[in-house]
Amino acid sequence: MRISVHHPRRRRAGRVAAATALALVATLAAAQPGLAAGSTKPKPGVETVAGIDPALTAGRGATVPFVEQEAENATFTGDLIGPDRTPYTLPSEASGRKAVKLDAPGEYVQYTLTKPANAVTLRYAIPDAPAGGGLTGPIDVAVNGIRLTSATLTSQYSWLYGTYPFSNDPQADPNKDWWLTECGCVPSATTPAPVFDKPFRPFHYYAEKRIPLVVPLKKGDTVRFTVPKTTKLDWVVLDVADFEQVGLPKLPPRKSVNAWLYGADPTGRKSSADALDKAIAAGKKLQVPVYIPPGTYKVDRHLVVDKVTVIGAGSWWTTLTGDGVGVYGKYVEDGGSTDVHLADFSIIGNVRDRVDDDQVNGVGGALGGGSTVERLFIQHTKVGMWFDGPFSGLTVKDNVIVDQIADGLNLRRGISNATVTNNFVRGTGDDGLAMWSHGVSTPAQDADHDNVFSHNTVLNPALANNIAIYGGHDNTVANNVVADPVREGSGLHAGARFSAVPFSGRTTFTDNTTVRASTLDLNWNIGLGAIWLYALEGPVKGIDVTGDHYLDNGYNAIMMVSEWGVKDLYGIDDVHFSDVQVDGAGTSVVSARAFGSASFTNVDVRNVGWAGVNNCGAFGFPATGSEFSLVDGGGNDGTDGNPWEVGRNWFTPFVPNAITCNDRPPVVTPPAPSTW
Repeated sequence: MRISVHHPRRRRAGRVAAATALALVATLAAAQPGLAAGSTKPKPGVETVAGIDPALTAGRGATVPFVEQEAENATFTGDLIGPDRTPYTLPSEASGRKAVKLDAPGEYVQYTLTKPANAVTLRYAIPDAPAGGGLTGPIDVAVNGIRLTSATLTSQYSWLYGTYPFSNDPQADPNKDWWLTECGCVPSATTPAPVFDKPFRPFHYYAEKRIPLVVPLKKGDTVRFTVPKTTKLDWVVLDVADFEQVGLPKLPPRKSVNAWLYGADPTGRKSSADALDKAIAAGKKLQVPVYIPPGTYKVDRHLVVDKVTVIGAGSWWTTLTGDGVGVYGKYVEDGGSTDVHLADFSIIGNVRDRVDDDQVNGVGGALGGGSTVERLFIQHTKVGMWFDGPFSGLTVKDNVIVDQIADGLNLRRGISNATVTNNFVRGTGDDGLAMWSHGVSTPAQDADHDNVFSHNTVLNPALANNIAIYGGHDNTVANNVVADPVREGSGLHAGARFSAVPFSGRTTFTDNTTVRASTLDLNWNIGLGAIWLYALEGPVKGIDVTGDHYLDNGYNAIMMVSEWGVKDLYGIDDVHFSDVQVDGAGTSVVSARAFGSASFTNVDVRNVGWAGVNNCGAFGFPATGSEFSLVDGGGNDGTDGNPWEVGRNWFTPFVPNAITCNDRPPVVTPPAPSTW
């Protein structure tokens, strides 16, 4: 086929799409209804970030084009569920640990807009099918009391069961060769064999639905979601709604390759994979961007990119979807890819179970040499973005990643000089953002280093951590907002595990805010911390934590622990906390369960449930004190809730190494955080 370059005279397709959108918006704006006659005055809208007052996260997290409103703050006729941080419950996986359950036709949640909007993303849960595989059902959408449309909700991408790597089958058995909390045993080595209730460990309940409201709405207008009379669902849980003002489709650059000219089908009826391959090859040869106009394009495999720019009309307008859909750089063994630029489209997969060997990620491969990934929306893939190194030079920014079976983003093995910034990640099935220095060759080749995770908002991982660093050196986690991990993880994590190369140099956590990020680890049956340092396969050292805020911690704010079997081999040392604020800890500010030391300077606390420091050291309990030492840098203000001396400073009585070991101290639920 003749290679075509898109010149101004060929912009008719883009202009037609834009003109159509403008006409539609103008028509609907003229017909916009007012407040319905006889309706009551709506409850004012309440904006939140991670379920709390945005003032508490100011200057941190992602700047996003939408406004978050929690269902529990809206007007509703259903039942409030939560707060609850217990794993395997609907409220524990909800934003803010609360949601609204609608279990009868006619029940609703009604939001009042705080800013203009013409679209909404609704986070919800509905039941699974009895045999697994999911259900679908409608929800009615009304604007200012007048029904506008009906949206289809589905649980086909939700509801996992059992133990890793999990199953869609509600009758799935757990791994009987693992130690399980439910019986306190290894089932295969236990007589009589334990019997477990089914479904076993259900989780990953929620999904998200993007709904164009079509009608342009203003501040004060209402949007109501109602269970219709025709529903066959037993219940619908509404969690949070993100209201957004979506712009018109972006027009193609003056010089570009238009994917339509190569046969890409915007209706999604036939595969566009080959057509997009041809357009990408043309764009690379001519050194001009490839433009994918508004539409839904069926792609059932990877599109491989190298030295090319691929852009859409915006993530609400241009969508790539299908079984196995993904945009990948070449793998390292094939030379890797450089100078790739992806922007302004959606990738929506069809992944419903976790098979870790399957390459069914939204974006993948090796993308270095100044590559950028911007303003994508990625949903229903295994991992939103999984990069395999070694390579250097990548920027990932302004993306939205939701509803993943596993991680949101992972930098695996030897990736350097990567910046991941201003991304919004919610509802992953494993770590939200991770750097994994996977040791398969030499530490020099395999260590992730000089990377930055900054100004991201990472919410509601159903398993594991919001942000995790596994080995490597000189990496930075800064100015992020993370909230609501559920089990086997924390808000911020540095771990010597998963065959990672050792920590070296400095690993820095700076000016992050965690919210409700201290969870109960079900394997150990102890509370973790908002930040969790874990020595399993080697020591953890060289950690600097400055300016973090740890809010509303169910258990500890800071946890430093070695695995029991290696507690005398691997410790945690050369760790420094400074200018940290802790507002609410159900048990302690610091829990130390390893040998080593850490310094604390200007760590201010309030609303601490038990003793400020729970120091078990390496559990040798020598007469000289704990094997873990606390270094007092001064300025550590605030009191704890210890039972021995009311009003005592949270830190100084425990310096340098007083033993205060309590495996399961009493838990006092902290009050909601407030401005310091």
